Amino acid sequence: MTETTLAAMRVDYGADGFDVDQLAPTWHEQLTRWLAEAEQAGVAEPNAMVLATADPEGRPSSRTVLCKGLDERGVVFYTNFTSAKSRDLRQSHEAAATFPWYPLHRQVHVRGVVQQASYAEADAYWATRPRGSQLGAWASAQSVVVGGREVLDTALADVERRFADTEAVPRPPHWGGWRIVPDEVEFWQGRTNRMHDRLRFVGDRDTRTWKVVRLAP
Repeated sequence: MTETTLAAMRVDYGADGFDVDQLAPTWHEQLTRWLAEAEQAGVAEPNAMVLATADPEGRPSSRTVLCKGLDERGVVFYTNFTSAKSRDLRQSHEAAATFPWYPLHRQVHVRGVVQQASYAEADAYWATRPRGSQLGAWASAQSVVVGGREVLDTALADVERRFADTEAVPRPPHWGGWRIVPDEVEFWQGRTNRMHDRLRFVGDRDTRTWKVVRLAP
């Protein structure tokens, strides 16, 4: 692939307009609405979001996680608390995430402080996970360098034997949820000629009141 080929890659977004009077009353109601529309449109894993964090030196990292909780308090995802992302979050207490619904020419950007979800929430979600995913959470020391695939396979086999006679696999103490408590949530709708619609809910951290602003594309 050449630079010329990359430069020629272009899609003109011809979606209908998106204006303030079309927004739900709150950011989480609007996000819920767009999530449902993405699911109805057949978007694969519509709850997937790209999570961005930064380490103590300010070096950014991003990865895709799954949103597993959404309400007026924020968006929740689950992970290993010893992972690189969790280490970043404990240091900075800030994160950003993007829901990228490419087939719909839509994105939602969430940015704010992070809080650990309660153990009760983690337990409730843990109980819904497939057994294989539960065992994998026990087996993987997430983000740790390993010598090869066989190390992971051996770790999983050991965990399978450990819980072979256990009907309900317990939640590991090192696994749980993080909630992004947003102070900005932007709804982005692609438009023709790159004149996209960008509507942003902006919150005040002290009063928890919100206003909506339109941004130039």
